[in-house]
Amino acid sequence: MKYKTITVFTSHQDADLVSSAMFDVGAGGVSILDKQDFLDLIKSDVIWDYVDEDVLLAGDDVKVSTVTDIDDNEFAARLIDRLQQMKEDGGICYGEIITDEIDAADYENEWKKYYKPIVTKHVTIVPTWIKYAPSEGERIMRLDPGMAFGTGSHATTRMCLDLLDVEGKDVIDVGCGSGILGIAAALCGAKSVYMCDIDGQAVEFARRNAALNEVNATIECADLLVGKRTADVVIANITADILMRLSNDIGKHLREGGRIVLSGIIDSRLDEVIACYEKAGYMVLEKRAQDDWRALVLKRISD
Repeated sequence: MKYKTITVFTSHQDADLVSSAMFDVGAGGVSILDKQDFLDLIKSDVIWDYVDEDVLLAGDDVKVSTVTDIDDNEFAARLIDRLQQMKEDGGICYGEIITDEIDAADYENEWKKYYKPIVTKHVTIVPTWIKYAPSEGERIMRLDPGMAFGTGSHATTRMCLDLLDVEGKDVIDVGCGSGILGIAAALCGAKSVYMCDIDGQAVEFARRNAALNEVNATIECADLLVGKRTADVVIANITADILMRLSNDIGKHLREGGRIVLSGIIDSRLDEVIACYEKAGYMVLEKRAQDDWRALVLKRISD
């Protein structure tokens, strides 16, 4: 089996914007190969066991890549249109765009090289193939992300993890991907966890990771909009467009006094998302910013 790869060359400053453009046009996952990230890692106290020397010798160009089905001939065209639109709006700079093919087996092994343990406020995420010696009392989540569903390194996920306040509460994780946020909620003392995603492969990885961490959770291939489940905390780390789509219906899943944690919001869309939720009857309790991404904690105005 083969995949089609699309790689955009850009700068360290604009890598997140290119990543956002890929998600906007339907990417299931994005990888960013940035020498600066490795230089920062080497300077940090985080334990790592692999760095590809070719990355350290590379130039300053950053490679932002995604994969699609080999027969998908429309994705690249949509991406180019989106990037051009963002460039004309003055928000992005990018260079060469390369389309290629790669064997599934090669890709599945290659992406593992570039992951590292992620230390956050409440939990440390360690990919299953990496050795890690935890500190006393450190909560460890072992994770097999699959190729497209993330290991928690992205700013949007890290902000959600830092905003977790779930002890003794029922939690819903919308668009769960590999299950990072739902599993973290369980490890941090949530009373119950429900995770859903419309991607069946994501659900498969989330179930596998929940079992790997001995976490009890209900994980379904479902769209939250058609369900009736309620919770004290609803977490949605998706894209701005989908978050706005959820704004009028997410309230039926939120109990009185509950909180919504939203992430996946690129800075240029923040005001739009806030206005949408304020119109739906919510107020912002907290804002977080990391790189070009934003996260929000909201509650009903009537609560």
